[in-house]
Amino acid sequence: MHSVVSRSLKVFTTTLAAALLALSTPALAAAAPQQAQCANHQAPPPPVDTSEKPAPGKQVPPPLAVPAVPVGGDRMAECGLITPNGALNPPDGNTAASWLVQDLDTGAVIAAKDPHARHRPASLIKTLLALVVVTQLKPEQVIVASKEDAEQECTCVGLVAGGQYTVDQLLHGLLMHSGNDVAHTFATALGGADAAVAKMNALAAKIGALDTRAATPSGLDGPGMSTSAYDLSLIFHYAMKQPEFAQVVATKNFEIPPAGGKPAIPIWNDNKLLGVYPGFLGGKTGFTDDARHTYVGAAQRKGKRLAVVMLRAEQKPTKVVDQAAKLLDYGFALEDDHAAPVGQITYRAPAATPENGDRPAAADSGTGTGNSGTSAAASAAKEDPFGVTGWIITLVVFLIIVGGFFVGHQRKKATS
Repeated sequence: MHSVVSRSLKVFTTTLAAALLALSTPALAAAAPQQAQCANHQAPPPPVDTSEKPAPGKQVPPPLAVPAVPVGGDRMAECGLITPNGALNPPDGNTAASWLVQDLDTGAVIAAKDPHARHRPASLIKTLLALVVVTQLKPEQVIVASKEDAEQECTCVGLVAGGQYTVDQLLHGLLMHSGNDVAHTFATALGGADAAVAKMNALAAKIGALDTRAATPSGLDGPGMSTSAYDLSLIFHYAMKQPEFAQVVATKNFEIPPAGGKPAIPIWNDNKLLGVYPGFLGGKTGFTDDARHTYVGAAQRKGKRLAVVMLRAEQKPTKVVDQAAKLLDYGFALEDDHAAPVGQITYRAPAATPENGDRPAAADSGTGTGNSGTSAAASAAKEDPFGVTGWIITLVVFLIIVGGFFVGHQRKKATS
């Protein structure tokens, strides 16, 4: 009789183990990308100076929450090179800690490296400020620069206190020459530096740039500053849909008329690929000691428009713009080979958080080809608060209880 009970218990144990393995395997596989945390998963590398020291009485804000589902597709959570299956690796010599190449028309991510790693944007954050400006201020609106505006830590265009400038003129100074005096002037017009930063962060959250927190309007390092190659690709993708923005970054030279008793200010575009790289559409450069070199640029070839973002790059062994040109070449080569995308630039409105207030949770694909799989997975996770693990544990307990009754019944039969 004892052998009957033993066989029954063995059958039950084997069945239970098989059921648990079948249930847990897909759950563990789904969770695997999220468990393998990349470097700078939550926050940029430690600062090298005191630029991010908070003002007296204030604290450094905590890192932004990391979405449970990687924005842009599962592969966007990977840490190293992310290329199409079977594709050659990009050319050697790229120094960026994080980068992404995208199709500006479809939003397809062609290739990337650690796209959601959090780094500092430097002056690339001016693309986000410019988006706020073109959506809230009219091009012909006149702004008077203050003494504080004109005395910002440079790079500066050379605005004069009391000088009157149109929004369009200032936008050229902001994007072509990365004027910090212009950034502060815009911030003043938007209600002050704190108000401008709040508007920048609200817009970033609204369009789905969930790795991004501006700390200053200009990109000078400040407490809590954060972004990613994916986010800046999303922001640039959105910005290039705005005709005023696209026209300014494609301008090679411009002149701000005389103002405040001072002569005209000539401006040349800092982006050295403009007029050199075939089909170049414009972009933005940046640098701080903490961010290192940052870059965004776009080009068109054979009807395809591609853009590259690079973060935390160095000027050696080759200049960052030359590294960017090679990544664009690589992207166009993959497009010619009809390589499958590795992700998708996806606009969406996030659920309400303490930082962005009550925002609609409905997904919004700005490209028309958004990552519906990612959105559906996020919705499913949101609608099932109990979670996969909870259901597995419940099933285990249920099976143990049933098994207990079964084994008890067999023992009762064996002793009768």
